[in-house]
Amino acid sequence: MNKFKIIAGPCVIESKELLKITCEKLLDSIKTFEVDFYFKASYRKANRSSFGAFEGVGDLIALEWMKEISTEFKVKTITDIHSPEEAFIASNFVDALQIPAFLSRQTDLLVAAAKTGKTVNIKKAQFMAPDDMKKAAKKVTESGNNNIFLTERGTFFGYHDLVVDFRSLVRMKEFGFPVIYDATHSLQQPSLNEQSGGFRELIPALARGAVAVGIDGVFFETHPNPEKALSDSATQLPLNQASEFIDQIIRINELVSSFK
Repeated sequence: MNKFKIIAGPCVIESKELLKITCEKLLDSIKTFEVDFYFKASYRKANRSSFGAFEGVGDLIALEWMKEISTEFKVKTITDIHSPEEAFIASNFVDALQIPAFLSRQTDLLVAAAKTGKTVNIKKAQFMAPDDMKKAAKKVTESGNNNIFLTERGTFFGYHDLVVDFRSLVRMKEFGFPVIYDATHSLQQPSLNEQSGGFRELIPALARGAVAVGIDGVFFETHPNPEKALSDSATQLPLNQASEFIDQIIRINELVSSFK
């Protein structure tokens, strides 16, 4: 049986210290479980709500730090890419590439990511139906890469709000690739003011529900002090809650797996 996947880490790379603190805590949180873990952090945030918002410390500096984390902690890493050129560059530093939701229909980006040979995590755009993800995945497979994750992160519900239709998790499972639930971005209120808002307090409840549907993994962003995070401060899970959160979703997954 395939191991349950956990993709977790801070939204954006703010410092090397943040990466070390977060990765060490997450590894401690999963040490008693058999999971497939990826440490996630974005080396650059290219889709900020406001001009002038923090985007990163510098692409190559951040990617070098991710490589150091991978080596020091012997952990797989994943990061966002935004262009075909970035796919090639980032693939030299991380183990998996993530296609941001707003870019999940970009053929050239999907093809470039596929050709690196890395695992490609495609996040479903907020405007896409679950069936559309089959087309996105096909762009990757027809480029010679079958290592694909499909991630649900919510659908636009009017302005400045998202909802998750759990039916989409079931539909995407039919395509034959691991389906991941994004427990933090799915609770955003996009571009609410100068930055996105959200409902951090609902993260555990909705994640428990998603795992109960029978998915293959959970994605979540976490930070030692979310209120001071330089990106997605309203929806990152406090790092000191990560252990309990992971314990809950793993136990539910074990129960659901017993019914399969």
